[in-house]
Amino acid sequence: MSCSLFEFCRLQEFKTVRDFLFRNEKSEPVEEKSQTDNELSWDTSDWESAWEGGDKKEEESTSDKKVADDAGGQGEPWLQDCVVSLSPCADLLVVAREQKAAFLSAKWRTDDSGREEMTLGVSWTGTLSTEEGECVSSTICIPLASQKRSSTGRPDWTCVVVGFTSGYVRFYTESGVLLLAQLLHEDPVLRLKCRTYEIPRHPGVTEQHEELSILYPAAMVTIDGFSLFQSLRACRNQVARAAAAGNDVIQPPPLAYKKWGLQEMDTIVDHSSVGIMTLCVFDQMKNASILGGFNASVKGSPPAMSQYVTVGSGPYTGFYYAIEGSSQPLLSHVAMAVASKLTSALFSAASGWLGWNKNKNEEEALQKQKPKVEPATPLSIRFGLPDSRRHGESICLSPCNTLAGVTDDFGRVTLLDLARGIAIRMWKGYRDAQLGWLQVPEERSERDLSPSASLPRRHALFLVIYAPRRGILEVWAMQQGPRVGAFTVGKHCRLLYAGYRLMGVNSVTSQGWQLHTQQVCLLDPITGALRTVNIPFHLALSDKKSERAKDMHLVKKLTTLLRSRDTELDILESEARSILLDIKHPAVKKQALESLLSNKNTPVSCLVNITRALDDTLKRQEPEEVDTGLLQLCSSQLKLLQLYTDIQQLHSATDVEESAENDSLEGIEEELSRVAPTLQRYAQFTPRPSVSFAQDSPDSPLPAQAFLSQLECTEDEEVKVIRRSETEWNQLGNFLFWSCLCGKSPLHKVCYTLQQAGISPQQLLSLLLSVWLHREKEVLQKPEENVRNLHRLLVALSNMKGAVEESWDPQSISPWWQQVRTTCVQSHNAAAALLAALVTHRAAKASITSRADSKFQSEWEAVSLELEQWVVCVRQLEDVLVLQTLLLVPPPPGATGGATVQCSIKTLLEGGTGGIADSVSKWVFRQDISPERLKEILQKRGNKEADDNVEQRDEEERHEKEKNQEDTDRTAELLLALCQRFPHSLSPDFLFAHCCWEYVVQWNKDPEEGRYLCWSVEHLKMVSSPHIQQGVCTMMWSTFIVKRLSAATFLMEKVGKAPKDRLCRRDVGMGDKAMTSFLGCCVQLLNILMEADSAVEEVSAPELSIEEAWSGAEGPASIAELALEQRGVHYPLVQHHCLLASLLHAAMTFSVKVKPFSLFDSKGKNAFFRDLTTIQLMPSGDMDPGLVSVRQEFLLRVLTGWVQAIDDPSSSTPLPSSGPKAEWWPSLCLELGSLLQVNPDILRRHLVCELYSQGLDLRAEEVMLEVEDKDVLGSQLLVLTGQRLSYSLLHSQNQTQAAMELLARLPPTLCTWLKAMDPHELRCPLIPLPQTSRLVGRLIEILPENHAQYSLALHLLEAVEVLTTED
Repeated sequence: MSCSLFEFCRLQEFKTVRDFLFRNEKSEPVEEKSQTDNELSWDTSDWESAWEGGDKKEEESTSDKKVADDAGGQGEPWLQDCVVSLSPCADLLVVAREQKAAFLSAKWRTDDSGREEMTLGVSWTGTLSTEEGECVSSTICIPLASQKRSSTGRPDWTCVVVGFTSGYVRFYTESGVLLLAQLLHEDPVLRLKCRTYEIPRHPGVTEQHEELSILYPAAMVTIDGFSLFQSLRACRNQVARAAAAGNDVIQPPPLAYKKWGLQEMDTIVDHSSVGIMTLCVFDQMKNASILGGFNASVKGSPPAMSQYVTVGSGPYTGFYYAIEGSSQPLLSHVAMAVASKLTSALFSAASGWLGWNKNKNEEEALQKQKPKVEPATPLSIRFGLPDSRRHGESICLSPCNTLAGVTDDFGRVTLLDLARGIAIRMWKGYRDAQLGWLQVPEERSERDLSPSASLPRRHALFLVIYAPRRGILEVWAMQQGPRVGAFTVGKHCRLLYAGYRLMGVNSVTSQGWQLHTQQVCLLDPITGALRTVNIPFHLALSDKKSERAKDMHLVKKLTTLLRSRDTELDILESEARSILLDIKHPAVKKQALESLLSNKNTPVSCLVNITRALDDTLKRQEPEEVDTGLLQLCSSQLKLLQLYTDIQQLHSATDVEESAENDSLEGIEEELSRVAPTLQRYAQFTPRPSVSFAQDSPDSPLPAQAFLSQLECTEDEEVKVIRRSETEWNQLGNFLFWSCLCGKSPLHKVCYTLQQAGISPQQLLSLLLSVWLHREKEVLQKPEENVRNLHRLLVALSNMKGAVEESWDPQSISPWWQQVRTTCVQSHNAAAALLAALVTHRAAKASITSRADSKFQSEWEAVSLELEQWVVCVRQLEDVLVLQTLLLVPPPPGATGGATVQCSIKTLLEGGTGGIADSVSKWVFRQDISPERLKEILQKRGNKEADDNVEQRDEEERHEKEKNQEDTDRTAELLLALCQRFPHSLSPDFLFAHCCWEYVVQWNKDPEEGRYLCWSVEHLKMVSSPHIQQGVCTMMWSTFIVKRLSAATFLMEKVGKAPKDRLCRRDVGMGDKAMTSFLGCCVQLLNILMEADSAVEEVSAPELSIEEAWSGAEGPASIAELALEQRGVHYPLVQHHCLLASLLHAAMTFSVKVKPFSLFDSKGKNAFFRDLTTIQLMPSGDMDPGLVSVRQEFLLRVLTGWVQAIDDPSSSTPLPSSGPKAEWWPSLCLELGSLLQVNPDILRRHLVCELYSQGLDLRAEEVMLEVEDKDVLGSQLLVLTGQRLSYSLLHSQNQTQAAMELLARLPPTLCTWLKAMDPHELRCPLIPLPQTSRLVGRLIEILPENHAQYSLALHLLEAVEVLTTED
């Protein structure tokens, strides 16, 4: 308990403040100045460190360095050039320089570790000066008390008072709003100081009034605190009302003040208003004799005087006394004029403070005139401390108003006794020192809560000196006390000492208030930290009088002794014992004993001996002198240390109890053999060991200190275990029971020792179960042996007194066995919990049977009630074990993976009816199992023959993937086994619905993964029930799909084509490829919804059920249940949206320019993105021909795009099932055409022509069979054939002589017609002649003989045949 520096606040944006205040100045001069300082200074580190001795140094933390970067100090002493003031409540800081100022207000923020911390952030910056050439010379922040009855001492608001070099004093709110301005004297304001009300600590102390004092070079103004408080409140209310109403602020009346002309002192630089004092009769007679001589008369009552102390030069310190009533408060002539209701002529002549009933011109004129300044009342100096060469720089008044610290230009700090007017102490070597005071109340101990508690507490006074030249902060005890603390701090800090508290407080309103104000604050501009000094009261006491100070020294000595690792044990024990016995104060002795018992390096034997010695010493003393708390602590810690030693000896004992013959577990072997395969599989998948510290290992011994910290003795001499963290609880259980579970310790002796110590069996049972569950991996290595030991321990604990109540009614559940069940239900360690449940079930059955036998009556109801709970619990744990084994299967390499889900009975029951299916669906996602593979696994439920089909693989693949195949088959077996245990919760429809939802949720998190949405739709297709399908579709649409689909539609409408990747990411949240995939999935989803809606009426809704053991599930409804609750959809509206999605998908796939809404009429547009369950007004009747032609143009472009995509005529491979080359695009276009009222024959003819143009003749012939209007098609194909022939005869690079001769033999009409053809319109003009010949043959077939171009077709046929024969 020594002095400490405590950081309570951080300054944010300090660099911003510096940049604002020094904005117009260059940085070079500052750097030069800094450099000069460095050159002139010398290295003082050696003598400083030697001078410091063993005093505490402050370490700079890493956070300070971090803040230093953005604090903007960089070692420059910029803050020394500023005027700084801090509110005593530390919630407002003002930094001003020349005309500018910045206000920093308190804000709360959460740091990285989650703690709330206070910071000061910039709340206002601006220019304060209004007169030309004036600068800020002094500031002060005065918190004003709240007048509300519910107030607890926090300030209502804070007023910032600023003095200027022009003589003006202005008052501002925290947000920089000017409340009041007054010119009190025409010299620069040197210093502002405030005095607020303090509750008198003693009856004889004079109650001091609140006041604000303003120092000028030769005058001092004092303003009464009460009138100032009322004026400021009125001004603030007026400003708020004016701001709310939008009116101009009415200038307030001036303040009443007293002005003293301080005489007979050459220069004055600082002052202190000590307050009202009354002389005693002797001092009054002495003064009268000195001043008036022998015959002086003395008044009957001594006059009350206000004392003012000034510092400067000639004399160095001056004492002034103003007798109360000698000067009336001054009011300007303006106020008197108002009071006496004089005419307006007087208004214009008077000073211009009041702005009532004036127009703007008068205001401007009056503002230019300086207000009239009242003359000062002369006040002569009573006496001073003359020192012609010494110049005082500052004075700091103590909180008790009896002492003051004065600094001077000789680097001295002088302590003044103000009552006697003399210097009583001086410190050397403190140039540019900054002073502050700390008043510390005495701590009340337990013994002080006696009749003497009503007496006032003692207060200690400390002087705080900051020496910036040496970067050191010192604390000195008053008046002649030693230095009690020293800290190394920066050289550019500011010591901020207010010396006052809240204004507006009196003896009535302050009752019950907890005024928390900081007395002294150190501001470090480098790190932005605000720190205060904490000083314990006992440091003010001299060593002769203070036993406590000596005791604290002994505590320090003991701490140092315990920290040293080189000390031998016997020396450590003897020295620690002597120190502990030498300490006198019981509270300090208790503190020392606790620090000794918590020391990790001290061995147990040493702790026992020291504690026993202290206990014996206390017992030998008189009972009245002994502190009962300390004695109880000694005896309880001795008892716990003895228990620790006994347990340790039992665990290290060589003789282990042999298990009794009748201790065999009947039937447990069968249970173990039944669950053994599942346990083995579970053990394979449990997480592999990771790197950990040796001290965190469960096998590391538990230190005595950790043991003592977790146990405490109660008043009735029982031992209670304190549950802190889970790790500590497991360590304690490990220490008590693990050796017994391994069969290495005599468990009955251990249980007996623990019972004798008084630990409740319930807590022991909890510790036993925690270690059993925590060390599951070791338990599964030797399950039979460990299970047998667990059974013996359980039986031993059950037989303890207080375990199973004697009065237990067999008709109810036993709290003892219920505790085990609750632990198993909550445990995530499924295997260990199952083994514990099997053992406890057996033990409970034996216990209940023996109770029934002892009562000689049959109680089958009781037996069945308790044991039925165990049957259900065991069944649930077996289910959880199989589920957890499946969930532990590691995901295949390259899969998404993710953390393994830990499940327990409790989490599954809280997960509701769909909790199990939800866990499995998450596992399916982690395993990256495709919907087809999942369906294949689930189909094996009914037919085991399917295994042969799954295993048919090529020989090469069999060798490569043999291991993967084994893993896959093992995973499939686990999933099948789980499905058999949960026939209802994991029915195929249930599981597929949850998988569908899981995949769409994952897709929504990462829309770029289009595969997730595709697989979600695939899972949905697998659901056999149309009711569930329809409900899941509706939920997917409204939750995830519709917003993105509408965003995509509006984006394409805005762009008029397939948008680029950047626009897709901005508006829809995914790239262009992902958006194409998304639109395709939308089409599939809406198709599923339409099919399900059609099939709903034909099939009855499925009845959802759950396994009997899991019927207690409470929680959210499953996806299937939610799906069945959904309303039916409006089929035409779904079809309408499906049409839009199909059009968008086609436009994105083939990059077709289109505005989607241009393909629909107004009814169609209005129906989009409405709720699918509502009935909307849909388009009907014949469409506008213009609209139909736009639709037709779009579909023709899509067909062209598809033909261009499958442009390889030589490829014989089948087309893919998805993408732009998919086989189904033409049929989709025809289907869309029928919905959009486009003639399908036009689409087919266009497709035939496009296919022939591309050279895909075979596909064209297939489509040609479905064309109805053969005449038009014949005309189109005739042109196409002519283009092909024209290319081969006229435009080909390798024109043969035979071709030229053939051209000459052709009829002139045909020749002219061929020359008119443009083969460049063909996308693939170079076609083999047999194909063209076949095309001409088809042409002759479809053209009627009476067709106008039939003869042309015959000529073409003839020409092609000639060309073919010649080739």
